[in-house]
Amino acid sequence: MSKYRVGIIGTGRRVLPDGNIRRGIAYQHAPGYLALPDCEIVALADIVPEAAAAYAEHFQISPRCYTDYRAMLAAEQLDIVSVCAWPALHAEMTIAAAASVKAVHCEKPMAPTWGEAQAMARACAERGVQLTFNHQRRFGAPFQRAKALLQDGAIGELLRLEGQCPNLMDWGTHWFDMFFFYNDDTPAEWVLGQIDKRTDKAVFHLLQDDQGIAWVGFANGVQAELRTGHGAERLGASNRLIGSRGILEVGGAEGQSLRLWNDQALGWQTVDVPDGIHGGNAFKAAIADVVSCLSSGAEPLISARRALQPTEVVFATYESSRYRGRIDLPLQPTDSALLTMVEQKLIGPDRTGC
Repeated sequence: MSKYRVGIIGTGRRVLPDGNIRRGIAYQHAPGYLALPDCEIVALADIVPEAAAAYAEHFQISPRCYTDYRAMLAAEQLDIVSVCAWPALHAEMTIAAAASVKAVHCEKPMAPTWGEAQAMARACAERGVQLTFNHQRRFGAPFQRAKALLQDGAIGELLRLEGQCPNLMDWGTHWFDMFFFYNDDTPAEWVLGQIDKRTDKAVFHLLQDDQGIAWVGFANGVQAELRTGHGAERLGASNRLIGSRGILEVGGAEGQSLRLWNDQALGWQTVDVPDGIHGGNAFKAAIADVVSCLSSGAEPLISARRALQPTEVVFATYESSRYRGRIDLPLQPTDSALLTMVEQKLIGPDRTGC
């Protein structure tokens, strides 16, 4: 059987002032493909030739290297493309790849605006191309175990979800995605939120909130709250599942990956799991699912349909801050209210509005 031909766009790394090397997210993709007997990495694209060469050397592979990803797409007859470039380029690259490949596996967050995120999904759907986004924590051991305990009734009926992290977009997309994961991908119906933007804080050149809060209501009555930025790290667990009979905490106190409190025992119970909340095994499992579903035709666990859910909540939170009220979904504006308000100087370090 012939192997899937894989290309990777964006192989970046940085040499730090102290001489150490910081490798980009693409370095988490190659191990996933290399672990699969039906995949072969045949091409790399990076505007810095040295970065692609270092990537090939690191993984001891011999792909063809391009400085123009479009040239790679035109020449290589690829089956799968991983898009590992910065978020501002995700839509452009994904839509271009959709014209010639069978599957696109893109890094998160989806795109800088809600309209671009929708356009990516639409372009791939129209061409029958499988589109996935790297919300790999759906495969992480602590998250999988927390959901299994929830389904087994360990904390009774799920009532509320909580989380805290540095920002709503770059990191928050993971925690919103986990809220949907725990809640069986039940649709969100409304979002009420507020953001503060007083610095030029950005991740991969995409502006982020300095502090934020999002309150989300789901169709089954479950509610969720995500707190971000200043002081959020002091609020305890990364994820908290609150039920009618107990609580599950993921990434909680004293570095514990998972712990449980319920009415069956006194105090917190540590739940043994084989990996932490940032475990690299989740990346491999995500890519294995991408490739397996491409072969079987099943919907991947990190499909575009599922990725649109947390992405919509992020942009709805921004919109709620702009609108100063609750946003009922589906979200109508297609921009990023955060980026628009910064451009209009209503928020941000150059704020002139009131």
